[in-house]
Amino acid sequence: MSEMPLETLIEATLFSSGKSMSVTELSEALGYDADEMLDCLGSLQATLRRRKGGALQLAEVGNRWALEVKPAIASLLPKDTKTDMPPKLLKAAALIAYHQPMPQSRLVELLGQKAYDYVRELAQLGMVDRRKDGNTRRLSTTRRFSEAFGCPHTDRKKVRAWFREQVQASGLLDELGANDVLREESEQDGTVQASLPVSEEE
Repeated sequence: MSEMPLETLIEATLFSSGKSMSVTELSEALGYDADEMLDCLGSLQATLRRRKGGALQLAEVGNRWALEVKPAIASLLPKDTKTDMPPKLLKAAALIAYHQPMPQSRLVELLGQKAYDYVRELAQLGMVDRRKDGNTRRLSTTRRFSEAFGCPHTDRKKVRAWFREQVQASGLLDELGANDVLREESEQDGTVQASLPVSEEE
């Protein structure tokens, strides 16, 4: 077994993987038991928080762990350094951001059964938090989502408001082919108008 501190191994593993990992995945990859891994994840999180001038933080998102750029720094990054998300996931991510906290069952109604795969991939990328809520899951964006989209906020409500402003200004959802989805939803329950103005709801 390597003499390298486990904290260092975890940091290097998460950095090189470029994605979020569960405790089980880290344990299997590094050969340590889950309890020891969880303790060291907590220690690494505290270490990064104390590190002067550090750009990264360790975040737990939906029972998965990921290294990410601190929000205050992410807003200063050039756009060409942001995460490039596959188009199939971008549509799902945009709808989640626009409606969060969004029931996963609602996303499935809008996008079909493939929505389950999209949510799983988004969670693995650390973009979406999926919390159990009765018979479904409640979906919301994460700090990594804010980093990827250049959003200066991490609070869920502020991200939602910011994203809706971006939609209104750029027609993003129309470009993604998601405008029709929102129009259909509008006709069903009146929560979103077809012209995509920023909603007045909370």
